[in-house]
Amino acid sequence: MRKGGQKSAGVSKKIQSILISQPRPETEKSPYFDLARKFNIKLDFYPFIRVEGVPSREFRKQRIDVSAHSAVIFTSRNAVDHFFRICEEMKVKISQECKYFCITESVALYLQKFILYRKRKVFFGADGSTRSLLDVIGKHREGEKFLLPCSDIQKNDIQNYLKASKCEFATATLYKTICNDIRSILAGDPYDMILFFSPSGVKSLFENFPRFSQNGTFIGAFGPTTSKAIEEAGLRLDLKAPLPEAPSMVAALEIYLGKINR
Repeated sequence: MRKGGQKSAGVSKKIQSILISQPRPETEKSPYFDLARKFNIKLDFYPFIRVEGVPSREFRKQRIDVSAHSAVIFTSRNAVDHFFRICEEMKVKISQECKYFCITESVALYLQKFILYRKRKVFFGADGSTRSLLDVIGKHREGEKFLLPCSDIQKNDIQNYLKASKCEFATATLYKTICNDIRSILAGDPYDMILFFSPSGVKSLFENFPRFSQNGTFIGAFGPTTSKAIEEAGLRLDLKAPLPEAPSMVAALEIYLGKINR
């Protein structure tokens, strides 16, 4: 990434271009595009990471009996996708009594792609944090055998909680996170702002640019683990989402642009 050429971030600098480290929305009705028109800014989308599913033959080596678990913990849509993919590939039938614990309401609602939502026991955290998810699990953990679908890169806070609570559980690695080549995306004129949505996205940035220098680039993060990864990388975090008054990145970004670009 080209160094220099930007002022230090401050009130005098307006944001005119933003790189969003996710795939472009499938529909032009995305609120991101409404935001771009409202503030007359350029939005580019490019995923910093990609997810590859673990083949069922490889999953079998983990020796996990999916059907033996009475509750599943989902921390992302990727976890949902690959859990049901593995179940289909291995012809595993999930009991209608199975409980689903989700990190956010949006992940819970995503289950509708795979189950009759209203007929299942679905729970989700109040504010999207791991702490709120663990609070919900704590209220319903008695007698449950948990399965935690995850990637090859994972935090241990949920496992540590389940161990400390003496819960019976298994961790199933169902997908892998791969860093994309983003060098051509960031090789030209620098973006005024970059938005991150996972610690893996931050890792991808430094794998592609080990000597990345933030200079005047604004940086935004969605979720506490992403915010922590940015700060641990020595970068300045300018926009943190979600906020109490802005539960989505779009809503938080609109508030921020209203202050910076006024």
